[in-house]
Amino acid sequence: MAETFPLPPAGLDAQALVQWAADTFGDELALACSAGVEDSVVVHLASQTGRSLRVFMLDTGRLHPETHDTFERLRRRYPQLRFEVYSPEGADVEALVNAQGLFGFRDSLAQRQACCEIRKLRPLKRALAGSRAWLTGLRREQSPTRADLAPAEGDGGTPERLKVAPLLDWDQARLWAFVAEHGIPTHPLHDQGYPSIGCAPCTRAIQPGEDIRAGRWWWERPEHKECGLHHRPSKG
Repeated sequence: MAETFPLPPAGLDAQALVQWAADTFGDELALACSAGVEDSVVVHLASQTGRSLRVFMLDTGRLHPETHDTFERLRRRYPQLRFEVYSPEGADVEALVNAQGLFGFRDSLAQRQACCEIRKLRPLKRALAGSRAWLTGLRREQSPTRADLAPAEGDGGTPERLKVAPLLDWDQARLWAFVAEHGIPTHPLHDQGYPSIGCAPCTRAIQPGEDIRAGRWWWERPEHKECGLHHRPSKG
């Protein structure tokens, strides 16, 4: 039976929603940080709660060097938070690469999902062990698959946790204005045409007029552009 979670009062702004999550879940709350601008903003919001919240990155082994650098700059900027890194098991990665090659994830959706399973989902499971809720930088504007998200909802995982998205209704202009106001460290690739940043082989710069996630798994259909970190239970 799925766990019933406390839900936040309606109408909370981003900082109040993060504060509610920190006060409600305490050490059972974690923050997933990819070092993209949305996650950097949520890290800043978390730093204002008065709690030493846990911030984790999934180091897939295929990240841009700038991603590591940005995560480290965040760690130094916000020492009141606890920063952690989770990586895939070496034997799993070896078996994957030996089976499908270094770039087999481009050959089929199934092979790409297998890569994400090993490099992201299994480390995520370890990162979230002991947590009942997690903070994310999801925004409706990012993707058709995120258009109907709620600010707080079950994540569909096993065990299920409450996923909190304080920036859900923020647009790009509001996001970057907040960054400028607070001097938040951000990923340098954002200035080079990368609004969304994942693993290096699966991310490219976008062209003017393209969707902001067009550079992620650009060979796939838009409705397939999720790695499984933000799986949602079927509503059928």
